[in-house]
Amino acid sequence: MEKESAEDAVVDSPLFESVEWFLDHLKVERGASAHTVLAYATDLRHAMSYLIGVGIRDWTAIDAPVLIAYESTLGPPLARATALRRISGLRSFLKFLKRNAAGPKADLPSTGGFKKPPRLPKALGEAQIKGLLAAPNLEKPSGIRDRALMELIYGAGVRISEAVSLSCAEVLLEERIIRVLGKREKTRLIPLPSGTVPWLARYLEEARPLLAKKPVANLFLGDRGGPLLRQTAYDLMEKYSKLAGLTGVSPHTLRHTYAVHLLKGGADLRAVQELLGHESIATTQIYTALDIEEVRSKYRQAHPRG
Repeated sequence: MEKESAEDAVVDSPLFESVEWFLDHLKVERGASAHTVLAYATDLRHAMSYLIGVGIRDWTAIDAPVLIAYESTLGPPLARATALRRISGLRSFLKFLKRNAAGPKADLPSTGGFKKPPRLPKALGEAQIKGLLAAPNLEKPSGIRDRALMELIYGAGVRISEAVSLSCAEVLLEERIIRVLGKREKTRLIPLPSGTVPWLARYLEEARPLLAKKPVANLFLGDRGGPLLRQTAYDLMEKYSKLAGLTGVSPHTLRHTYAVHLLKGGADLRAVQELLGHESIATTQIYTALDIEEVRSKYRQAHPRG
């Protein structure tokens, strides 16, 4: 009951209409995904709840001390990444209002101590990859599917959302390529390694017909015959990583590993950027930092003064 009254206070507040305006801007003018819009809505409702509690009734009344006070409420046990996201979302919204002459007059402070430290992506070694890929039970159609899914993510570096959205028509096994629709509706062609193609072929020939209960365009099907869900894929990865004696492994880990192994093999950074579907080369450059860290680690172990 208390939660409902707090929610009602947010919706009834004069602050709410401007947030709705911003969310419509994200959907209609920026083409943001439903997931992104929902994340902004959740974070801005949290901020509104705090602001209403301290007597703020108009976005123009917000100044630096109010924002700093709000940021001070976002410390532990709240995860640092969550705190940073909430602050970033609020700042994006306030900048939008300022551009439209409806926001605070004061300058907005930086995120200060909430700046997220760079985190290098986790990559698996070759032995770990082999153990993970060997974990599914190939006596079951679902096991062949899971092996093919992991082979695809590691072999082509696709995002899990791209993998589960892939249709059969977008898998060109004879040409050894897949056609992927990525972020911002951009299509890219990705070559398939020779080791990946047989697993996709086996899945299509042996397992998918047994999983299919009705005509479905998606390549990967769930146990009930519908499209395989993103969350299900995450759960499967957790299951197989435990069977392989690994921890902290997700579908994104395989994507990271794909990129690192390509660069270690001498692939051009720009080519890897295109294959991963990164808009900025800076996003891809984090994988080169991973290699540097590996070199430093070996140096520290080997050098007398390391």
